[in-house]
Amino acid sequence: MEIKTMEAAIEAILFTMGDSVELTQIAKAVEQDKETTRKVIHHMMDRYQEEDRGIQIIELGDSFQMCTKKEYYGNLIRIAMQPKKPSLTDVMLETLSIIAYKQPITKAEIEKIRGVKSDHAVNKLVEYSLVKELGRLDAPGRPILFGTTEEFLRTFGVQGLEELPALDPVKLEDFKAEAEEEVQLRLDV
Repeated sequence: MEIKTMEAAIEAILFTMGDSVELTQIAKAVEQDKETTRKVIHHMMDRYQEEDRGIQIIELGDSFQMCTKKEYYGNLIRIAMQPKKPSLTDVMLETLSIIAYKQPITKAEIEKIRGVKSDHAVNKLVEYSLVKELGRLDAPGRPILFGTTEEFLRTFGVQGLEELPALDPVKLEDFKAEAEEEVQLRLDV
């Protein structure tokens, strides 16, 4: 195996594993003996140091680990402190799928389908730029019409709404029957 290829393989192994990896395991993975593997890793360690990189390989007994240099911990802390984009809850996914398939749609129509208030879910979807206001319905109260955005398409990896999976008519009838049973159970209570 060429040295450059072996270095790339070792780098990939250490980066992916995150924790320390025993020299024996690394040598076996790159199909080399332990001493050759150790020399290549030490060469990589020296080069990382010379190039003043943000990462380093450290030796822990007979194991090696890739990690960041401690002088960059402040930078890492600052990035870690930034709020992450939260994932979508089941309620938000359900609401989003209704909007995607039925758009343009009002909150009242969404709530009729879901059977519960959907203000919070719709507001969060708007906040995450997955849903936007498309205008107003020409009806009493002029309710807002909602639809999906380009960010929705990007997030779900589709170029257009026509690429969304088709609804299976049999499953759709099952869902309707299930929803009607649920509504009936609520009315009986």
